[in-house]
Amino acid sequence: MSKIAFVFPGQGSQKVGMASEFIGNGAAFSSFADEADSRLGIELSKLMQDGPQEELTLTYHAQPALLTAGAAIDAALKEAGIRPDYAAGHSLGEYSALVSAGVLSFGDAAETVHRRGLYMNEAVPAGEGSMAAILGLGAEELQRVTEDVTGEGHPVQPANLNCPGQIVISGSKRGVELACEAAKAAGAKRAIPLDVSGPFHSTLMKPAAQKLQAQLDSVGFGQAIFPVVANVTAEPVRDPEQTKQLLVEQLYSPVRWEESVRKMLDLGVTLFIECGPGGVLSGLIRKIDRSATVLRVEDMETLNKAVETAKGWS
Repeated sequence: MSKIAFVFPGQGSQKVGMASEFIGNGAAFSSFADEADSRLGIELSKLMQDGPQEELTLTYHAQPALLTAGAAIDAALKEAGIRPDYAAGHSLGEYSALVSAGVLSFGDAAETVHRRGLYMNEAVPAGEGSMAAILGLGAEELQRVTEDVTGEGHPVQPANLNCPGQIVISGSKRGVELACEAAKAAGAKRAIPLDVSGPFHSTLMKPAAQKLQAQLDSVGFGQAIFPVVANVTAEPVRDPEQTKQLLVEQLYSPVRWEESVRKMLDLGVTLFIECGPGGVLSGLIRKIDRSATVLRVEDMETLNKAVETAKGWS
């Protein structure tokens, strides 16, 4: 029997006005925004609705904002009778997937990702780390490139294994620069620096991971209602303790997104519903497997379309 997966985008997808039809004043799921405001002690909902974009994009704002949008869309889909067989999220999006699966409460997750953003921001001073997208070079060849550069004293590593021909690298500013040059010399079509505030999913994030461990130990983890495919292993997980450990490792380990999507396909998923703004994951999934059906939900129009399609899915 064909199965459905909910997938949740990560940092970079945030935009002013996202999920406003779900969490704006008087909207059906405004309680998520209210709870986030209360738990974080900031006017996150106002920032989500009114901006400015520069403030919303700050790591410690973008993370709880995307979580809030994802949780509200997830709740709207479930209220309409659409429930997933699996869930996954890209980096930060994994927390939204865990809320969907009942592993974390929304309030605990909102506080945790806010702190996660602060820890990530503190781990490497601005300007000392960076990331870049490498297009058109295989994973094994890029691994060799980054190992060579790291061996020269400039740490850099694959960070997001997104889809065939697209891998993001992360590390020290100089390490990323040298790896981009070496990747192009090795045959990469393009090397595109990313506008990010730090070297996410690299070993330089280990100080943040230590702080995150303490935060995760302070919140409750439940047994997953349905499996969540973890970024670190690309395998479905339901066990609470394993989930917690993988979230710590996720901060300094590659996001194995292509493998995660292929795992869900192997498990019988034929319909992916992206819950959140931007459509980045929809594009990646289509590049991984053109036969997969992918829908985006970011407003009421797309929600209604997804519900109509999913109700006829079998």
